[in-house]
Amino acid sequence: MIKFTGLLFLLILLFSSHTIEIIASELADYPPVLNICRGINMGNMLESPYREGSWGTILKEEYLQLAKEAGFDHVRVPIRWSDYTDKNPPYEIEESFFQRIDEVIEQAEAYGLITIINVHHYEEIMTEPAKHKERFLAIWKQIAERYQDHPDTLYFEILNEPQNKLTASLWNQYLMEAIEIIRETNPDRILVVGGAYWNNIDGLRELKLPEDDKNILVTFHYYNPFEFTHQGANWAEGANAWLGRTWTGSFREKRMIELELDRAVKWAQENKRPLYLGEFGAYERADLESRIRWTNFVAREAEKRNIPWAYWEFNSGFGIYDPVKDQWRDELLQALIPENTD
Repeated sequence: MIKFTGLLFLLILLFSSHTIEIIASELADYPPVLNICRGINMGNMLESPYREGSWGTILKEEYLQLAKEAGFDHVRVPIRWSDYTDKNPPYEIEESFFQRIDEVIEQAEAYGLITIINVHHYEEIMTEPAKHKERFLAIWKQIAERYQDHPDTLYFEILNEPQNKLTASLWNQYLMEAIEIIRETNPDRILVVGGAYWNNIDGLRELKLPEDDKNILVTFHYYNPFEFTHQGANWAEGANAWLGRTWTGSFREKRMIELELDRAVKWAQENKRPLYLGEFGAYERADLESRIRWTNFVAREAEKRNIPWAYWEFNSGFGIYDPVKDQWRDELLQALIPENTD
């Protein structure tokens, strides 16, 4: 029985690898979503609580220049709009904060980077969705109106990682309403949308999208095996017990990643939607060699499937840039962009 089970598992894995090229080629026929391929998350900057810099880093213009020069073609900019929005109707966003976002978008555009701005760390809507629904929609109405005349190099990502009490059913409802509001002023802008359950692959199954809107890029996040990528992370319960986990790149380790990415691609194929790997990364407490192997493998496997990606993140706990030494962590950078040998 053990031998039979092992043989069956091997046959399944081999069959799966045979279908990768077929599925990826079909994805290539989907509606175009502009030319993004390799991106970087400017994380822990504009989504830090209370003010930019409260998590130890700010978004400097030079970081955008460095990203472009390193070979990234887009930046994903997480933004905690909820900390700069009135708590009472009409839920106005602070003008000074809007001006800061204007500045970042203009700087990124000047360096030839496509920019994805999102609503990030809106924690209140996750725990009290009904109470915050109208505020959430008002935030998007203001963002959409402000940037309606901006070039199509700006994408809108509607909400990072819906979870907790913002169930899949509720999220689908809020999402449809947000899209409708955005489309009043931005009929053709690329929207980035993910499923519930922290934007993981399983959340795609319950995601509902307007059938006639083809300018939607469907995102998912990937951090598996979680005990490896989040070992020692102080926000992940029990993470200290995972310290010492390695990722050796064994056949089984690689195949598990391939199979999970194939599930995402299968959903995309069935629903005729392009995919975007909006976050992936391994925390700094993991050993460097394992991080390099895992990062390179995930990036290359996404590319095999025609999935553009954005690494999490630039210069904090997962970062590929050392803000103290003001230099790239070269081995991690090369894991993402092998052509980069500087």
